Amino acid sequence: MPLPPSKTPVTWGLIAANTAVFLLQQVIGNLLLAFFALWNPSDQLFHPWQLLTYSFLHYDLMHIFFNMFALFMFGRPLELLWGRGRFAFYYVVCVLSASVIEIVDMNASHSLGPVIGASGGIFGLLLGFGWYFPRQRVLFLLFPVPIPAWLFVMLYGLAELFFGVTGAQAGVAHFAHLGGMLGGALAILYWRMRDNFGGNYNGS
Repeated sequence: MPLPPSKTPVTWGLIAANTAVFLLQQVIGNLLLAFFALWNPSDQLFHPWQLLTYSFLHYDLMHIFFNMFALFMFGRPLELLWGRGRFAFYYVVCVLSASVIEIVDMNASHSLGPVIGASGGIFGLLLGFGWYFPRQRVLFLLFPVPIPAWLFVMLYGLAELFFGVTGAQAGVAHFAHLGGMLGGALAILYWRMRDNFGGNYNGS
């Protein structure tokens, strides 16, 4: 039976917010891109809030559909596991770390941007899912055989690294994806260290 939205309010809230912004983009897309997409800090269009707001913008229907589907699939079990407070913190950390790593890549490649999409946060959720549900079977579209979540995450991460380094798949922010996974790993390791040293975190 599907979980009611009240059980995972942050996940559903993020889906609703992304969908609302996407609909708004259809009306004033260029204005939203100018102010809220992630631009290189060397560009006059850059503003600090873009480190977070870029994740609510999407290029087209396919882009937002796959991101929101992944958010739905991987976000709900993690929010149930952690509680809404910890889950929201984790997602924001992944989005921010993705934007920071992407800015490093933009400077290295002399790109001005813009970068948009929730994929950095989604890849962080993917890492978290593989970490806490490693034996859960996941079906990958390009490899239509269910494989364990830990293997899915590892293969996907390696593919992103390959495409990012080689530039074989242009137009995709592969290093932002890796940055989201990095942020997720650091957040989980921080919590584990905190718990080991007697820290107490309220995840509700």
